[in-house]
Amino acid sequence: MIKIEKLKKSYGDFVAVDTISFSVKDGEVCSFLGVNGAGKTTTLKILAGVLKPTAGTVEICGIDISVDPRAAKRAIGYIPDRPHLHAKLTGREFLYFVSDLYDLSNEIAENRIDALLTEYRLRAWEDKLIESYSHGMKQRLATCAALLHEPRVLIVDEPMVGLDPHGAKLMKQLFRSYAKRGMSILVSTHSLNIAEEISDHIVIINRGQIIADGTLPEIKEREAAQDSNLEEIFLQLTLESDSQYS
Repeated sequence: MIKIEKLKKSYGDFVAVDTISFSVKDGEVCSFLGVNGAGKTTTLKILAGVLKPTAGTVEICGIDISVDPRAAKRAIGYIPDRPHLHAKLTGREFLYFVSDLYDLSNEIAENRIDALLTEYRLRAWEDKLIESYSHGMKQRLATCAALLHEPRVLIVDEPMVGLDPHGAKLMKQLFRSYAKRGMSILVSTHSLNIAEEISDHIVIINRGQIIADGTLPEIKEREAAQDSNLEEIFLQLTLESDSQYS
């Protein structure tokens, strides 16, 4: 579970994330939506322990990340929008490297690597250098690395970028299957049709503040927009939010 309370991140006078609160339950896929610069990636980096917040708290599976960051990070799998992979390693070598970071035994690492390479259709490329991978293959390998230690929480920034339709379908199916097993998944995406398809819960952020939080039916009812799709609701809410600053 992810629990965020009054989270704030400032850079001097600029407030990137402005005192936001929301949670993601066990077994839930939550889409975190917003225009460029809304505060999505900053929030995800704080949740993953990459950035420190200016104020507020983040709990991962009941662990305050500021109190015990090591334990919290062990419960997290994080897939950034531009994952850094060691180009001169093979896919399998890279996953062995990641398994060492999590102190996985050789036997557990071997079994997990075999299973993930198969699940993400990379077995034919496991012994080839990462520099020869397509962007979509690199994205799938980064996903394997994030899942290697069997995290209870998965945080994903733009998971479908560079994936072909088959890769995107595979990722969507696997995210739903992980949620059924109890994993909490927070996905930041610009693909509103994908968000509408896979989400149990939607959070929309604009100018660093939460402007919608709930299931899609709940948001539709709140906005009196039962006949609208997520894209129409998103555009309307962000325009209304922006108008307050004009």
